[in-house]
Amino acid sequence: MRVAFLVAWFLLPAMALSQAPKPPGVAEFISIDAPAFIVNHVRVIDGTGAPAKEDQAVVVADGKIQSITPASSVKIPPAAKQFDRTGYTVIPGLVGMHNHLYYTNSYSVQLTGGKLTEPGLFIAEIPYTAPRLYLAAGVTTMRTTGSVEPYTDLKIKQRIDSNQMPGPSIDATAPYIEGAPTQFSQMHELTGPDDAKRMVEYWAAEGMTSYKAYMHITRDELSAAINAAHANKMKLTGHFCSVTWPEAIALGIDDFEHGPVFTDTEFVSDKKPDTCPRGGEQTWLKQDINGSQVQELIHNLVSHHVAVTSTLPVFESSVPGRPKLQSRTLDAMSAESAQSYLAARARVPLDSPVGAMMRKEMDFELTFVKAGGLLLAGPDPTGNGGVLPGFGDQREIELLVEAGFTPIEAIQIATENGAKFLDREDQIGTLAAGKQADIVLIKGDPSKNIEDIENVETVFKAGVGYDSKKLIDSVRGQVGIR
Repeated sequence: MRVAFLVAWFLLPAMALSQAPKPPGVAEFISIDAPAFIVNHVRVIDGTGAPAKEDQAVVVADGKIQSITPASSVKIPPAAKQFDRTGYTVIPGLVGMHNHLYYTNSYSVQLTGGKLTEPGLFIAEIPYTAPRLYLAAGVTTMRTTGSVEPYTDLKIKQRIDSNQMPGPSIDATAPYIEGAPTQFSQMHELTGPDDAKRMVEYWAAEGMTSYKAYMHITRDELSAAINAAHANKMKLTGHFCSVTWPEAIALGIDDFEHGPVFTDTEFVSDKKPDTCPRGGEQTWLKQDINGSQVQELIHNLVSHHVAVTSTLPVFESSVPGRPKLQSRTLDAMSAESAQSYLAARARVPLDSPVGAMMRKEMDFELTFVKAGGLLLAGPDPTGNGGVLPGFGDQREIELLVEAGFTPIEAIQIATENGAKFLDREDQIGTLAAGKQADIVLIKGDPSKNIEDIENVETVFKAGVGYDSKKLIDSVRGQVGIR
């Protein structure tokens, strides 16, 4: 009797939380909102890299995982709802580490005579559709990894945190810390190291929680930005060109975006200091991943604990005939976005070298991880418009498997590794008793067929289950305009 009383007392906070009314625009997408429940007879991929476990029961109460045990021996809490999901798999909520709240579908229509005109490329924010698609695909935590509409990003984060709209938890990255010249009309051009420091401190005060340096920054500006970010106990990542990877490592960078094949210019023979040269990726095509120069870079990364973020989907969009067209992608796009994407896709040259570059990048990432490197995952929904929020996160996992990782390893990269980088591995990223109940329920077995990762039925965020199909249906025909 005493045990039953204690269990009931423990569940009272969960009951109050669960039964609190959800505002319009959120409640309609919730399919499971119980104080305590069991997802029974499921396959569990826990995100640690351990083999999948069959016929498990996952007990959730008060927004946290209470236990994961064989279904045959589960202890059922009083009044807990039971959901039999035989044939389904659960994985941790995805931690998207190169995600945006904007979309670059209109690049082709902004060109005049094949060139950008003043004031430069303008990028559209998609604050309504992006958060819904991310959550629908299983992304429960994401880093924005560069902002063009910072106050909109902060507002989205605040609205999601206060349960006013559906979406993932957000690590909000400040506006790009970029040098001159930049082709983007919404990016500030730094005037020197003092400006870089000022920018970091301003956005820290405004509520941003991470930073990203960009292609034309100088070494002195980058050093000032890194030092200011670290002084605020925040991390700084980078997509570089003017600064080489070894230079950025020496300055204390925390992470590199995209991998080196498309961004590291250290092998360009006539590279000038603090200047972005052309053809860096061509020099990487000539490199042997197992050769001394690349191995030295990998050792440098690992010894300095610098992570690398894989963004394979954005490169795949420039490979002839890839990816295969999916109706779900075209259905989500506005008519204008779909037309722009299909036109850009048709213009990809049949002899494009990007396929070979992507394969080289895959080989680097596989070798980097085998050497002990921390690889993160994100889709980078930019490029020609074919990479959409959420769908791109799933595609990234599939491409990691194509790169040579096992499905279990690819899921770990997209879950636990991101949580580690965000210093939140004690809360999210893996499935274990005591952790936040961020759980993705998938029909099928992605440990054997990685494409099953797309068959998401329910996404639990802190124990509240969201209907994936309803979220996707709510943005149909609107990506690119809303």
